[in-house]
Amino acid sequence: MGRRRKGRAVHGILLLDKPTGGSSNQVLQRVRWLFGAAKAGHTGSLDPLATGMLPICLGEATKLSAQLLDADKTYIVRMQLGVATDTADADGEVIRRAEFGHVNAELLGEVLNRFRGDIEQIPPMYSALKYDGKRLYELARQGQEVERPPRPVTIHGLELLGCTADTADLRVHCSKGTYIRTLVEDIAAAMNTCAHVASLRRVQVGPFDQAMITLDELDARREDGGPEALDALLLPCETALAGWPEVSLDANSVFYFRRGQPIQVRGAPTQGLVAAYGPERTLLGLARIDDDGRVAPKRLLEFSPQAL
Repeated sequence: MGRRRKGRAVHGILLLDKPTGGSSNQVLQRVRWLFGAAKAGHTGSLDPLATGMLPICLGEATKLSAQLLDADKTYIVRMQLGVATDTADADGEVIRRAEFGHVNAELLGEVLNRFRGDIEQIPPMYSALKYDGKRLYELARQGQEVERPPRPVTIHGLELLGCTADTADLRVHCSKGTYIRTLVEDIAAAMNTCAHVASLRRVQVGPFDQAMITLDELDARREDGGPEALDALLLPCETALAGWPEVSLDANSVFYFRRGQPIQVRGAPTQGLVAAYGPERTLLGLARIDDDGRVAPKRLLEFSPQAL
């Protein structure tokens, strides 16, 4: 019999403003301790250099973290022109310098057009992808480089916010799996120069683009009122599914649905995943549409959002 996890049964989503320097997991563990939460998970790592939106799911919200991991994201990135590093960001060692005096706003505007829409990227060696059971960054730290097949990603939006003699600021709205460091290197290469990420800030994840809270603010609030004082900062679990197709179940259907049985729901979508709600718009979890059109439970939440 497994050990019961210690901590409070607290449920919801915190929009954390990750500081620069620490890893996403370090920040996650700090937030979990501050809340005294039994269970917590984040929705996609940010590099130590990066700042900005790191949605942290607590309790039953962790069952929806994969949906946010797969969601589109938006970043503000500063390119440092003329200098390439081994990690493609400011934390790495300089490996190359190139002339960049010819780069201007007009050239940038022309080149950015090539990177909008569906493109392919070769993942960087300094990434968490695995090769023969090892993380690529582990191989990179050993001085090894291996062949990486290109991966399709989608750049939904790519905007030049401004530029100086040696930097360019971009807003990037992209699909999951996009490497901003690789995008910066590829844009620079298309202009016959090199570049690396000088700074990176994530400002949107899926449906979330609102104000974030810092670790310092969490510390102060906890000191004043304990872990419970932080609960008001949590967004309800259903906010992770904003914009999803949904079905509404009556009390009788909820009874069978919670016991794992597919049910017939009038007006349900004909395929794909949906958010399932019970009476008084209580989120039940995720469901899939079976081939016969019935709604089958996929990931059930085991608490009442009204308790938040």
